[in-house]
Amino acid sequence: MTAMVKAEGVHKSYGAAHILKGIDLEVNNGEVFCLIGPSGSGKSTFLRCINHLEKINAGRLYVDGQLVGYRQKGDKLYELKDSEVAAQRRDIGMVFQRFNLFPHMTALANVMEAPIQVKGESKAVARERAERLLDRVGLADKAGNYPSQLSGGQQQRVAIARALAMEPKLMLFDEPTSALDPELVGDVLDVMRDLAESGMTMVVVTHEMGFAREVGDSLVFMDGGVVVESGHPREVLGNPQHDRTKAFLSKVL
Repeated sequence: MTAMVKAEGVHKSYGAAHILKGIDLEVNNGEVFCLIGPSGSGKSTFLRCINHLEKINAGRLYVDGQLVGYRQKGDKLYELKDSEVAAQRRDIGMVFQRFNLFPHMTALANVMEAPIQVKGESKAVARERAERLLDRVGLADKAGNYPSQLSGGQQQRVAIARALAMEPKLMLFDEPTSALDPELVGDVLDVMRDLAESGMTMVVVTHEMGFAREVGDSLVFMDGGVVVESGHPREVLGNPQHDRTKAFLSKVL
């Protein structure tokens, strides 16, 4: 079985700052893969490398068996054209901390936009799917609302629906609840739970340890740009082996 995401010795630097120092990991098809760790540990950077929003400096990253962002000839890597990178990205949904919705469009129009613009779908087909997805995230009654008329949690659920509208095979979540008021977090996590149960492959950078424990299939603790510890979420959270993991969890659990 091909892993949905495979990282081999992935390095990323910004100038002199070495952010990722040789990440090796695999995310299986249909798996909910959680990344935890302190701020600045490289979690979000790694997530952004998966869809080539960040270019890696060394190593290899594959999504569904395909090299991300590059073509290999012999021993050499050649960067793909922007259009080719965009084509790869179509299969990867991403949900950010900040919802990044188009403020001048209704919730429905936000969800319809990418399939029409990127895939050339008809408005009728895109609308039908968008209505179904807004219903799925519990916002059928907010289809005509603009982002400014929605709470943060509602905006984030629209953002999830928008990512799903492209029918991705992989969903990336970058701390999707960290910008939300505590009472709005549950609604977003419920939508993510539903997605997990439907078999969507998900890589989730999160501070929500309860979600990781309940919903996650695998968990990686990162610190200082390396994978410190990995395993089943209940085992890592319940019985961490590494001192650095223990210290981190003692502060967050």
